[in-house]
Amino acid sequence: MADSSGRSPHSSTHASPLATLPPWLRRPIGNASDLSTVQRIIKQRGIHTICEEGRCPNRSECYANHTATFLLMGPTCTRTCAFCQVDKGHAPQPLDPQEPAKVAESVKLLGLRYVVLTSVARDDLPDGGAGWFAQTIDAIRQNTPEAQIEVLTPDFWSGPGGAREQRSRVAAVVAAEPVCYNHNVETIERLQGVVRRGARYGRSLQVLAWVKQMNPAIATKSGLMLGHGETEAEIIQTLRDLRAIECDRLTLGQYMRPSLDHLPVQQYWTPEEFDHLGAIAHELGFAHVRSGPLVRSSYHAGEPDEII
Repeated sequence: MADSSGRSPHSSTHASPLATLPPWLRRPIGNASDLSTVQRIIKQRGIHTICEEGRCPNRSECYANHTATFLLMGPTCTRTCAFCQVDKGHAPQPLDPQEPAKVAESVKLLGLRYVVLTSVARDDLPDGGAGWFAQTIDAIRQNTPEAQIEVLTPDFWSGPGGAREQRSRVAAVVAAEPVCYNHNVETIERLQGVVRRGARYGRSLQVLAWVKQMNPAIATKSGLMLGHGETEAEIIQTLRDLRAIECDRLTLGQYMRPSLDHLPVQQYWTPEEFDHLGAIAHELGFAHVRSGPLVRSSYHAGEPDEII
């Protein structure tokens, strides 16, 4: 439980902006052959994975387990979130009309059993890219019908129309029937403006609530990066907010500063604290919890529940 200040009673490591990584955040690069095989296939087809663009520390492990997360609609995001390593810009590349087919081909060649589709925010597109998710899901199912597909989408809030248009975009993805619909709140409500420029806490909760209303059979999922200055009490309140809209799955991981141009790390949460928060998440009713310093949105996504 938190003390009167809201801090965890466990001994977190507080970090200056240039602090050395604690030992639990260092890990070997993994099997070079698993990395090179995936990298070769995606490079040949001119497609992207968030595993590579975001330099995920778990990518070799996921590749070995026949899981990968494809980054749709190019590597340039139209938003400027202060934590994210993906490139930003107001003039992203035009969509590659062959991308859904290329992703589907890659899924088949790699023998992937569980596929996660994510994307940059494409506020320049009329539907924010929602239809592109649906097209890619359809292409994968035509090639590899046994593969399970999870989506990790932006909030689809862009242009005129407000919530009405946003809801229809979410509906387009839901209609494609992924096994899991993930949309990350990323941080606690107080820090949204600092961490997620252009996003809103309530707007993100609404996306997940709509999914459950449209198709209760689709699992919903969200995640937070810890280390921006949040308290344990604020984290638990966020988990309660997610459970109030029947969010089923949760990831909790440590924010790691990609460069000096990004937000500094305010705190390194210990593995023991992640275990503690994961146990609380289970007590609150999350059916599938991943909680650990190196956990990312798609970590062990297709496997049975356990606290990691």
